[in-house]
Amino acid sequence: MARRFAAQGRAVTGWSRSGQEIPGVACTDDLGAAVRGAGVVVLALYDGHACREVLGRARGALTEAATLVNTSTVAPAEAAELAAEWGPACVHAPVIGSIPAVESGTLQILAAGAAPAALADLGHVRQVGDAATAAALKLVVNASLAGALGALRDALHQAAALGLTREQAVGVLELGQLGGLVGRKREELLGRPAPSQFSVAALAKDLDLLTTASGAPFPIAARSARMAEDTPDSDVTVLALEPPIDPQVLAPLRAYAAGHATGDPAHFRRAFLATAHVEGVREGQFVSWSLDDYCALFSGRPAADEALRRRVVTAVEVHGTVATASMTLRHGVDTFTDCFVLVRVGEEWRIANKVYDRRSTPSDPAT
Repeated sequence: MARRFAAQGRAVTGWSRSGQEIPGVACTDDLGAAVRGAGVVVLALYDGHACREVLGRARGALTEAATLVNTSTVAPAEAAELAAEWGPACVHAPVIGSIPAVESGTLQILAAGAAPAALADLGHVRQVGDAATAAALKLVVNASLAGALGALRDALHQAAALGLTREQAVGVLELGQLGGLVGRKREELLGRPAPSQFSVAALAKDLDLLTTASGAPFPIAARSARMAEDTPDSDVTVLALEPPIDPQVLAPLRAYAAGHATGDPAHFRRAFLATAHVEGVREGQFVSWSLDDYCALFSGRPAADEALRRRVVTAVEVHGTVATASMTLRHGVDTFTDCFVLVRVGEEWRIANKVYDRRSTPSDPAT
């Protein structure tokens, strides 16, 4: 940002919390000197804590005429608090885009307040209401990035399962709805070194702010946090390169499906812990079966229409030594949704409990 302002003919003084120099920009290690007399002060900091710390230190040097532009990604409540504390001169203006967009002046800027003309040097300024709204919109944009990376990961997993090469998958995905993301991340997706433009740790921080503020579940936020613990400085592309689910986690789910396919309860005993229960609502009444009770429901022979039945694992989420999973079973006019809790005991995964939903549709005489 500092280089972009300087390239547009602005007089810029740079300051960094880490003391980092900015090539082509006059820098100082004195925060007061950096902001003293400035008409516009732009913050590009990691989080709300950093914003409060830096502004607290700079307060005495800021002139009353200065416009404070905060491009940092913070929680909506933090943005509102800072705006209330600093008044109309504080413009919360988070940005959409990474380093290439800054360098080309094509950022999308979500400005809450009267943005100074200099901000247009970075890209297109959009007025979005108050500071909390601007902060919330930025978090939603980052949620969409995380979701796109998750969708890309799933597509790559499916391609590999179909025997396609990574080059084939990336080449065709670049033509589809994820094309822009795939094009930008092509080198990383093909295993070639590329500089990080947005770290997975920063994205995980943003998703934590999002889910804390919204209270709504967002599974990829947990995966981002796990990735950030392992490789915090890696580019967010690592979310699309997450390896497939460990086959050992799938083993009890496959044994469970085999029990339905064959009618042999021995498969269920391999799939479940001995203490497991199967629970749901049957004919309007809540039922809770022990494993023995559940196994007693099966005759040891496959159903007459077994060839027409379908069972698909629809989701698996692993959290260390526990996991959650779901499966859809289509048995004629009945569709079951099974939800599992699994636990790793030693080196083996087993189903600890299952709950299910059963829905029936009237048969069509024409089929």
